Amino acid sequence: MAFTLAPLPYAYNALEPYIDTKTMEIHHGKHHAAYTNNLNAAIAGTDLENHSIEEILVTGFDKPAVRNNGGGYYNHNLFWSVLAPKAGGAPSGEVAEAINAAFVSYEKFKEEFTKSASTRFGSGWAWLCVHKGGKVEICSTANQDNTLMPGIGCGGFPILGLDVWEHAYYLNYQNRRPDYIAAFYNLINWVEVNKRYAQGK
Repeated sequence: MAFTLAPLPYAYNALEPYIDTKTMEIHHGKHHAAYTNNLNAAIAGTDLENHSIEEILVTGFDKPAVRNNGGGYYNHNLFWSVLAPKAGGAPSGEVAEAINAAFVSYEKFKEEFTKSASTRFGSGWAWLCVHKGGKVEICSTANQDNTLMPGIGCGGFPILGLDVWEHAYYLNYQNRRPDYIAAFYNLINWVEVNKRYAQGK
C-alpha cells in the first residue's frame, strides 16, 4: 500500500502573512512530496509495506531511509493539520486545562515551547505531547524524528508540532527563527490539537 501526499486543508496562500505562499508551495509540494515518494521506495517489497505509518515509525526505526522519510511524511501531515488561517490565540477545552496544569498558564507554555523550538540545534521539531492519563510535555527532536519513535529521549503522543528546519521559514524569515516561532502562535488550530489530545490521552 503506497502512501500518498494529501492536499493541504487550505490554500497555499491561506497562512499569509505568517507563512508566505512560496514557502508553502515548496514545503508541501517539494519537501513533503519527496518524503512521501522516498518512504514508498524505502518500504517497497518489505514487510513494512502493509503497515500503518505509526507502526512503520516504530518497527522500521533502525532503517535510516524509513526513519527519515517516514518521520518526514508523518510529521508534515501533523504539521499541516495543526495550522489554520484565522486561528491561534489561547487554547480552550481539555488542552487548555492540561496546559495550565503542566505549565501554570498559556503564556508560560509559550515561553517553554519557544525555548524548545529556538534551542533545537540545526534541523528538527518542537513538540507538545500527551501521555496516557492526560499529562502534557514539551520536548524537541532532531531531523525528522518524532515522539512516537523509540529511544529518542522524549515520548508520548504528539498533539502539536513545529517544524524548525530552515526550509520551513527561510524564504521569509531568513535566519530569524524566533520571528517564525512567534508567528506560529497565530496559526495554531486548537480544535485539531484538542482532537489529538483526546486520541492520545
